[in-house]
Amino acid sequence: MSANEAPTDLSGKQVFTTGEAAEICKVSQQTIIRCFDSGRLNGFRVPGSRFRRIPRDELLKFMQENGIPVEALGEKGSGQKRKLLVVDDDEQIVELFVDVLSRNEHYEVKTASTGYDAGIMTEQFKPDLMILDYMLPDINGNKVCETVRKNPDLVNMKIIIVSGVVNQDEVHELLQSGADEFIKKPFNIENLQERIETLLAVAA
Repeated sequence: MSANEAPTDLSGKQVFTTGEAAEICKVSQQTIIRCFDSGRLNGFRVPGSRFRRIPRDELLKFMQENGIPVEALGEKGSGQKRKLLVVDDDEQIVELFVDVLSRNEHYEVKTASTGYDAGIMTEQFKPDLMILDYMLPDINGNKVCETVRKNPDLVNMKIIIVSGVVNQDEVHELLQSGADEFIKKPFNIENLQERIETLLAVAA
C-alpha cells in the first residue's frame, strides 16, 4: 500500500480507532490523539479501558472543518487543500520544503524569498500556515509576524519561524510578535512536518 492510499475496508466503517483515523486523515496518530484529548475531535473511550473510538460522523465533521479530503471515507469531497507559504532566501531550504511538503496531497505550497514578497503573497494567497525564516534579506521575521497579525483576514493563519541564529530572549520576542512556533535550524524535517500537521489540525 502506498502512502497516498487509505485501506479500502475503512471506508465502510462506522467507528474508528485513532490509528485508523490517522491513516484516513494522513496525519500521525499522535496528532489524532491530541485533537481527541483536547476536544477538537469528538469520540468516546471504550468502557474499562483507555482506548479511544471515533464515530464516523464525528470524523467526517473533523475532516471537513480542517480541510482534509473526505474521499477516503467514501464521501464526495471539495478537493480543498491547506495552503502553505514558505518564506526563506536559502534556495536549498526552499527546495527541501517544497519537495517534502508537495508530496502531501493535502497541501498547496507557494514560496517567497523576502519579507516584502511574503507580505504580497499572504494578501493574495491567504495561506493557512507560513514557514518563516527569521533572517530575511530585507526585514526580520518578527516584523513580518507583526504586519501579518494586523490583517484581520489572516488572524487564523499559523506561523512557524525557523532560524539558527536566535537566542532564547529573541525566541520569546518572536512568539510575542505573533509566531505560533519556533524551530531551530538545523531541524528534523519529520518533526517539522508533525508540527505543521498539529497546527493545521487544531486550527480554529
